[in-house]
Amino acid sequence: MTSVPNTRATPDSATEGGTVTRRQWKWTALAGMASYLDAGSIVALGSGLALFQDHMGLTDSSIGALAAIGPNAIGAAIGAFIGGRLGDRLGRKRIYQYDLLVYAGAILLIALAVDPVMLFAGTFLVGVAVGADVPTSLALVGEFSPARARGKLLGLTQVTWNLGPVIVLLLAWALAPLGLLGIRVVFLHLFVVALVTYALRRGMTESAVWRSAARSGAAARVKVTDLLRGAHLRALLWTTGIYLAWNLAAGTNGIFTPYMVRTLGAGGQATSVALSCGSFALAILGTVAIYMRFADRGHRYRKAMWVTGSVMQVTAYGLFLVLPFTIPTIVFNVLLFGIGQTMAGEGFYKTVSQELFPTMLRGTAQGISFGVARIVLGVWSFFVPALASTGIAPVAGFLTVCLLACGVLGYFMPDTTGKSLEQIQTERR
Repeated sequence: MTSVPNTRATPDSATEGGTVTRRQWKWTALAGMASYLDAGSIVALGSGLALFQDHMGLTDSSIGALAAIGPNAIGAAIGAFIGGRLGDRLGRKRIYQYDLLVYAGAILLIALAVDPVMLFAGTFLVGVAVGADVPTSLALVGEFSPARARGKLLGLTQVTWNLGPVIVLLLAWALAPLGLLGIRVVFLHLFVVALVTYALRRGMTESAVWRSAARSGAAARVKVTDLLRGAHLRALLWTTGIYLAWNLAAGTNGIFTPYMVRTLGAGGQATSVALSCGSFALAILGTVAIYMRFADRGHRYRKAMWVTGSVMQVTAYGLFLVLPFTIPTIVFNVLLFGIGQTMAGEGFYKTVSQELFPTMLRGTAQGISFGVARIVLGVWSFFVPALASTGIAPVAGFLTVCLLACGVLGYFMPDTTGKSLEQIQTERR
């Protein structure tokens, strides 16, 4: 039977109500820093790709490989596969706390990189660290959230996911005159944030839901192969499909938008950074004003948000197929994708990923769906610079199809809104 660490009381465990305590808000914010550091590192790398390329003489293929192995893709996938499973076997806290030290060391390696070896090694290790942190941290939030506030609290982690890029991009914009030195300072900021988060997380304790399942012997009865049949398999394929299709667009948007704006001649470094920052800022506003407000109100609210957001995102990238890649067109893309993703994007995926799987498979399942999506994104990222060098149409066309597929898949969402995790699992059995 899995050993259960001695812990102090956790925040009020998940209830059927919708009242959120002060401690639940605080712990959600701390858990959500995994998303801040994940997205922050992705966008910091994206902001510096062209500068690293010029400084180190990297080819387009090298830039694609760098994007493919890091926090946006394969590195994160490996971390998610490992961290998600270990989080179910050993507990959430053991994973989400100590991987921040790996993250901090890897970020420092990038910040001080003087050659491609340091740059590539740091990028890969950052990916592994954030990949391990995300599924375990989100499982913790899902398990202590009230049933009628689960979407609201997981929405807060999406706010931190978008806040990371905003801070990173504002720093990159302000430090743009310094060139590569400015990007190094941006990475040093992430190093400091990781250490502060590590210190604050030391006061957090283990998930009460996980402790209860571990004491009951559930770990011994549950096997990873349970995800390969019945309702669990259907849920795994569905969540993976949604996140895979959406993340191809979001990942490309996050890491390659500044690069494409600059290399395709639409604007300079400062302009490209400002446009990306605007997209993430809109996502924060939309998540707070729309998703966090309506995600727990009922199934029809979730479905209405999904349809609206999907249409906006498909239109956002479809514009590039009929209009020139200029600043006005990019601004429309930023507006539509920035708001649309709050209703039909990662916030929704985070919520349903916690709802559809039992405790001892929750991290494992999300690690698999997260990991698969990031691997495919990594393969795609390898080809983006070369495709983009011929114009925006090939990239935009592919992403439009992906977002359309995501919208269709997500429309067939199960009704889990406002139900306790136990009730959902009982109904699924």
